[in-house]
Amino acid sequence: MKKLVSTLHIDKESWLQYRKQGIGGSDAGAVCGLNPYRTAIQVYYDKTSDATEDIDNEAMRQGRELEEYVAKRFCEASGKRVRRANAMFYDEKNPFMLADVDRMIVGENAGLECKTASPYSEEKWRDDKIPLSYQLQCYHYMSVCNADAWYIAVLIYGRDFKYYRIERDNEVIENLIRIEKEFWNEYVLKQVIPDPDGSKTADAAIAERFKESKSITIPLTGFDERLERRQEILSLLEKIETEKRQIDQELKLYLGDAEIAENEHYRVSWKNFSRNSIDEKRLKAEQPEIYEKYRRETISRRFTVKAA
Repeated sequence: MKKLVSTLHIDKESWLQYRKQGIGGSDAGAVCGLNPYRTAIQVYYDKTSDATEDIDNEAMRQGRELEEYVAKRFCEASGKRVRRANAMFYDEKNPFMLADVDRMIVGENAGLECKTASPYSEEKWRDDKIPLSYQLQCYHYMSVCNADAWYIAVLIYGRDFKYYRIERDNEVIENLIRIEKEFWNEYVLKQVIPDPDGSKTADAAIAERFKESKSITIPLTGFDERLERRQEILSLLEKIETEKRQIDQELKLYLGDAEIAENEHYRVSWKNFSRNSIDEKRLKAEQPEIYEKYRRETISRRFTVKAA
């Protein structure tokens, strides 16, 4: 483990630039395809683009500001002491692996990762479970810092506080290094976009990257088999949707005027509900000035596939 840069007085823009020099702990889960909120494509764009990726929201801000509290609660609960590292480190054997850790444990060859979670995410931590993406983050830090273990502490807002110790697992770490090395050498350095994974997160990342279209037409090559498979999937989905709709219709006939039917396994409901909405067509015809005043135009790219 070697120090790349001190983070004691570093500004955010410089810190983001240093993060571009390799794969950090928070990138590990996405690179492995195990982060539900981030994809390998997003990590690739972050590392290869000139712009710095400054993702921030209220939950992330609260997580940063409560880091000190989580570390304090960990010390109270565990009886251990922690210290700040105040540095970004890199692995001497694999310089593309970076680590900017929350805390190091005093008197142990170990570190601490501080997390916060909403009550809606409590299930992910139940029964001593740790989200896979966070586990990989800890293994990544163990690899870079050559640590024997890593602790992870989580504050579940208004509900609970927990901490766990993750022991070093060399087999997991070796596999993680292999995946990260392939990602860095074969994709980032060669400027090759990773394959999409079919997730909604990947959808959003691609749409964000290519927001505006240009009036050009390019040859479509190498996709015939994939497009044929797409047509097969559409036909299958149509059959499945028809079967589902048939089951729904059978249930509705069974319910009749009743709102609810239930047994020990299922609860089916068919209730009335009301929804208020604006009659845009009428508003535009009768109050065009008001319509134009409050009309909001959104621009997005529509994706279609048609047989030639």
